[in-house]
Amino acid sequence: MATLTTHSGTSGSNAAPVKSAMRTLDIIEYVVARPSGVIAQDIAQALAIPVSSLSYLLSTLVERGYLARVGRNYQAGAGLERLRSTPQRLPLIERVRPLVRALRIQSNETASYFVQREWEIEALITETAEHTLRYSIGVGTRTPMHCLAAGKAMLAAMGPATLDRYFEESVRSRYTETTIVDEARLRAELDTARQSGIAITREEFTPGIMGIGKVLVLDGEVIGSLAVAIPTVRCDAKVEASARTLLEMATLPV
Repeated sequence: MATLTTHSGTSGSNAAPVKSAMRTLDIIEYVVARPSGVIAQDIAQALAIPVSSLSYLLSTLVERGYLARVGRNYQAGAGLERLRSTPQRLPLIERVRPLVRALRIQSNETASYFVQREWEIEALITETAEHTLRYSIGVGTRTPMHCLAAGKAMLAAMGPATLDRYFEESVRSRYTETTIVDEARLRAELDTARQSGIAITREEFTPGIMGIGKVLVLDGEVIGSLAVAIPTVRCDAKVEASARTLLEMATLPV
Protein backbone atom coordinates (compact mmCIF):
# COMPACT_ATOMS: atom_id res chain seq x y z
CA MET A 1 0.00 0.00 0.00
CA ALA A 2 1.22 3.50 -0.85
CA THR A 3 1.07 6.05 1.92
CA LEU A 4 2.01 9.59 2.82
CA THR A 5 3.67 9.47 6.22
CA THR A 6 5.45 11.66 8.72
CA HIS A 7 8.59 10.61 10.53
CA SER A 8 10.46 12.11 13.43
CA GLY A 9 14.09 11.63 14.36
CA THR A 10 17.16 10.93 12.29
CA SER A 11 18.76 7.78 11.02
CA GLY A 12 22.32 6.68 10.68
CA SER A 13 25.41 6.68 12.83
CA ASN A 14 26.95 9.74 14.45
CA ALA A 15 30.43 8.34 13.91
CA ALA A 16 32.81 10.24 11.67
CA PRO A 17 32.41 9.04 8.06
CA VAL A 18 36.04 7.95 7.64
CA LYS A 19 36.05 6.06 10.95
CA SER A 20 32.78 4.32 10.07
CA ALA A 21 34.16 3.36 6.67
CA MET A 22 37.31 1.89 8.20
CA ARG A 23 35.30 -0.06 10.76
CA THR A 24 33.01 -1.38 8.04
CA LEU A 25 35.94 -2.67 6.01
CA ASP A 26 37.56 -4.15 9.13
CA ILE A 27 34.36 -6.05 9.93
CA ILE A 28 34.02 -7.44 6.40
CA GLU A 29 37.66 -8.57 6.33
CA TYR A 30 37.41 -10.14 9.78
CA VAL A 31 34.23 -12.08 8.96
CA VAL A 32 35.41 -13.21 5.51
CA ALA A 33 38.55 -14.68 7.13
CA ARG A 34 36.31 -16.92 9.28
CA PRO A 35 34.14 -18.96 6.86
CA SER A 36 32.43 -20.88 9.68
CA GLY A 37 31.05 -17.62 11.07
CA VAL A 38 31.71 -15.42 14.08
CA ILE A 39 29.47 -13.91 16.76
CA ALA A 40 29.10 -10.18 17.36
CA GLN A 41 30.85 -10.24 20.73
CA ASP A 42 34.00 -11.72 19.19
CA ILE A 43 33.97 -9.09 16.43
CA ALA A 44 33.59 -6.28 18.97
CA GLN A 45 36.43 -7.62 21.10
CA ALA A 46 38.78 -8.34 18.21
CA LEU A 47 38.29 -4.98 16.49
CA ALA A 48 37.73 -2.84 19.59
CA ILE A 49 34.42 -1.53 18.27
CA PRO A 50 31.79 -0.40 20.82
CA VAL A 51 28.78 -2.70 20.84
CA SER A 52 26.39 0.16 19.99
CA SER A 53 28.35 1.10 16.85
CA LEU A 54 28.92 -2.53 15.90
CA SER A 55 25.22 -3.36 16.06
CA TYR A 56 24.38 -0.58 13.61
CA LEU A 57 27.18 -1.54 11.20
CA LEU A 58 26.33 -5.25 11.28
CA SER A 59 22.63 -4.64 10.65
CA THR A 60 23.48 -2.37 7.71
CA LEU A 61 25.86 -4.93 6.19
CA VAL A 62 23.25 -7.68 6.56
CA GLU A 63 20.54 -5.47 5.06
CA ARG A 64 22.73 -4.75 2.03
CA GLY A 65 23.67 -8.42 1.68
CA TYR A 66 27.40 -8.05 2.34
CA LEU A 67 27.06 -10.19 5.47
CA ALA A 68 24.58 -12.93 6.30
CA ARG A 69 23.36 -13.83 9.77
CA VAL A 70 22.87 -17.51 10.60
CA GLY A 71 21.68 -17.87 14.16
CA ARG A 72 24.15 -15.82 16.21
CA ASN A 73 26.92 -16.14 13.62
CA TYR A 74 27.81 -13.63 10.91
CA GLN A 75 29.19 -14.92 7.62
CA ALA A 76 30.11 -13.48 4.22
CA GLY A 77 26.99 -12.58 2.24
CA ALA A 78 26.03 -12.83 -1.41
CA GLY A 79 26.56 -9.10 -1.85
CA LEU A 80 30.32 -9.57 -1.75
CA GLU A 81 30.16 -11.93 -4.70
CA ARG A 82 28.03 -9.40 -6.60
CA LEU A 83 30.86 -6.89 -6.32
CA ARG A 84 33.06 -9.24 -8.34
CA SER A 85 30.48 -9.72 -11.11
CA THR A 86 30.30 -7.64 -14.26
CA PRO A 87 27.04 -5.67 -14.54
CA GLN A 88 25.88 -7.87 -17.42
CA ARG A 89 26.05 -10.99 -15.21
CA LEU A 90 24.01 -9.50 -12.38
CA PRO A 91 20.27 -10.15 -12.10
CA LEU A 92 18.32 -7.25 -13.56
CA ILE A 93 16.94 -6.15 -10.20
CA GLU A 94 20.50 -5.83 -8.82
CA ARG A 95 21.47 -3.69 -11.79
CA VAL A 96 18.51 -1.38 -11.23
CA ARG A 97 18.81 -1.13 -7.44
CA PRO A 98 21.79 1.31 -7.49
CA LEU A 99 19.84 3.60 -9.84
CA VAL A 100 16.91 3.74 -7.43
CA ARG A 101 19.21 4.33 -4.46
CA ALA A 102 21.02 7.13 -6.28
CA LEU A 103 17.70 8.76 -7.20
CA ARG A 104 16.60 8.68 -3.58
CA ILE A 105 19.90 10.04 -2.26
CA GLN A 106 20.24 12.79 -4.87
CA SER A 107 16.62 13.93 -4.68
CA ASN A 108 15.99 13.01 -1.02
CA GLU A 109 12.56 11.88 -2.16
CA THR A 110 11.03 8.43 -2.40
CA ALA A 111 12.26 6.64 -5.53
CA SER A 112 10.95 3.37 -6.95
CA TYR A 113 11.26 0.89 -9.80
CA PHE A 114 8.11 -0.61 -11.27
CA VAL A 115 7.33 -3.33 -13.80
CA GLN A 116 4.12 -3.97 -15.70
CA ARG A 117 1.76 -6.73 -14.55
CA GLU A 118 -1.13 -6.93 -17.02
CA TRP A 119 -2.70 -3.44 -16.78
CA GLU A 120 -1.12 -2.66 -13.42
CA ILE A 121 2.37 -1.80 -12.24
CA GLU A 122 4.18 -3.52 -9.37
CA ALA A 123 6.82 -1.90 -7.18
CA LEU A 124 9.92 -4.13 -7.20
CA ILE A 125 12.35 -1.71 -5.55
CA THR A 126 11.58 1.28 -3.38
CA GLU A 127 13.78 3.65 -1.39
CA THR A 128 11.89 5.91 1.02
CA ALA A 129 12.87 9.54 1.56
CA GLU A 130 14.25 10.65 4.92
CA HIS A 131 12.11 13.79 5.15
CA THR A 132 9.68 14.05 8.05
CA LEU A 133 6.85 14.18 5.50
CA ARG A 134 7.41 11.55 2.85
CA TYR A 135 5.64 9.09 0.58
CA SER A 136 6.10 5.37 1.03
CA ILE A 137 5.09 2.43 -1.10
CA GLY A 138 5.62 -1.21 -0.22
CA VAL A 139 7.54 -3.63 -2.42
CA GLY A 140 5.01 -5.84 -4.18
CA THR A 141 2.29 -3.16 -4.20
CA ARG A 142 0.26 -3.17 -7.42
CA THR A 143 -1.37 -0.03 -8.75
CA PRO A 144 -3.41 0.72 -11.91
CA MET A 145 -1.26 2.24 -14.63
CA HIS A 146 -3.30 5.38 -15.28
CA CYS A 147 -2.82 7.08 -11.91
CA LEU A 148 0.94 6.80 -11.18
CA ALA A 149 3.70 8.54 -13.13
CA ALA A 150 5.54 5.23 -13.56
CA GLY A 151 2.44 3.71 -15.15
CA LYS A 152 1.83 6.66 -17.43
CA ALA A 153 5.45 6.48 -18.59
CA MET A 154 4.97 2.85 -19.60
CA LEU A 155 1.65 3.60 -21.29
CA ALA A 156 3.29 6.39 -23.28
CA ALA A 157 5.95 3.94 -24.49
CA MET A 158 3.43 1.40 -25.80
CA GLY A 159 2.82 0.89 -29.48
CA PRO A 160 -0.54 2.07 -30.90
CA ALA A 161 -2.13 -1.40 -31.02
CA THR A 162 -1.14 -2.24 -27.44
CA LEU A 163 -2.35 1.14 -26.21
CA ASP A 164 -5.69 0.64 -27.97
CA ARG A 165 -6.05 -2.72 -26.23
CA TYR A 166 -5.26 -1.07 -22.90
CA PHE A 167 -8.13 1.36 -23.31
CA GLU A 168 -10.46 -1.44 -24.35
CA GLU A 169 -9.61 -3.77 -21.46
CA SER A 170 -8.54 -1.63 -18.51
CA VAL A 171 -10.66 -0.41 -15.62
CA ARG A 172 -9.66 3.16 -14.78
CA SER A 173 -10.98 4.03 -11.33
CA ARG A 174 -11.03 7.54 -9.89
CA TYR A 175 -8.93 7.81 -6.69
CA THR A 176 -8.90 11.57 -6.21
CA GLU A 177 -10.61 14.58 -7.74
CA THR A 178 -7.70 14.95 -10.16
CA THR A 179 -7.46 11.32 -11.34
CA ILE A 180 -7.68 11.28 -15.15
CA VAL A 181 -9.98 8.48 -16.30
CA ASP A 182 -11.33 9.92 -19.55
CA GLU A 183 -9.70 8.27 -22.57
CA ALA A 184 -9.24 11.45 -24.60
CA ARG A 185 -7.68 13.37 -21.70
CA LEU A 186 -5.43 10.45 -20.78
CA ARG A 187 -4.27 10.03 -24.38
CA ALA A 188 -3.37 13.72 -24.45
CA GLU A 189 -1.33 13.26 -21.26
CA LEU A 190 0.45 10.30 -22.82
CA ASP A 191 1.23 12.29 -25.97
CA THR A 192 2.92 14.92 -23.81
CA ALA A 193 4.86 12.27 -21.89
CA ARG A 194 5.92 10.59 -25.12
CA GLN A 195 7.31 13.84 -26.49
CA SER A 196 9.17 14.85 -23.33
CA GLY A 197 10.21 11.39 -22.13
CA ILE A 198 8.83 12.22 -18.67
CA ALA A 199 5.38 11.43 -17.24
CA ILE A 200 3.75 13.50 -14.51
CA THR A 201 0.90 12.89 -12.07
CA ARG A 202 -0.42 15.52 -9.72
CA GLU A 203 -2.34 14.07 -6.77
CA GLU A 204 -3.98 11.48 -9.05
CA PHE A 205 -3.58 8.51 -6.71
CA THR A 206 -2.66 9.95 -3.31
CA PRO A 207 -3.75 13.44 -2.22
CA GLY A 208 -0.77 15.68 -1.58
CA ILE A 209 1.64 13.70 -3.79
CA MET A 210 2.95 14.38 -7.27
CA GLY A 211 4.91 11.80 -9.25
CA ILE A 212 7.54 12.09 -11.95
CA GLY A 213 8.43 8.99 -13.96
CA LYS A 214 10.20 7.66 -17.02
CA VAL A 215 10.65 4.28 -18.64
CA LEU A 216 13.86 2.33 -18.16
CA VAL A 217 15.26 0.84 -21.35
CA LEU A 218 17.76 -1.98 -21.82
CA ASP A 219 18.94 -3.13 -25.25
CA GLY A 220 16.14 -1.13 -26.84
CA GLU A 221 13.39 -2.76 -24.76
CA VAL A 222 11.32 -1.19 -21.99
CA ILE A 223 12.05 -3.15 -18.80
CA GLY A 224 10.00 -1.04 -16.39
CA SER A 225 9.96 2.51 -15.13
CA LEU A 226 11.56 4.69 -12.50
CA ALA A 227 9.62 7.27 -10.52
CA VAL A 228 10.11 9.87 -7.81
CA ALA A 229 7.22 10.77 -5.49
CA ILE A 230 7.22 14.23 -3.90
CA PRO A 231 4.79 15.83 -1.43
CA THR A 232 3.23 18.81 -3.18
CA VAL A 233 3.92 21.13 -0.23
CA ARG A 234 7.61 21.20 -1.12
CA CYS A 235 7.47 20.47 -4.85
CA ASP A 236 8.06 23.91 -6.33
CA ALA A 237 9.32 24.48 -9.87
CA LYS A 238 12.96 24.09 -8.82
CA VAL A 239 12.38 20.76 -7.04
CA GLU A 240 10.34 19.44 -9.96
CA ALA A 241 12.98 20.46 -12.50
CA SER A 242 15.72 18.85 -10.42
CA ALA A 243 13.79 15.56 -10.17
CA ARG A 244 13.17 15.55 -13.92
CA THR A 245 16.88 16.05 -14.59
CA LEU A 246 17.86 13.24 -12.22
CA LEU A 247 15.41 10.88 -13.93
CA GLU A 248 16.63 11.83 -17.39
CA MET A 249 20.17 10.98 -16.30
CA ALA A 250 19.21 7.61 -14.74
CA THR A 251 20.22 4.95 -17.26
CA LEU A 252 21.63 1.46 -17.02
CA PRO A 253 25.30 1.07 -17.98
CA VAL A 254 25.81 -1.06 -21.08
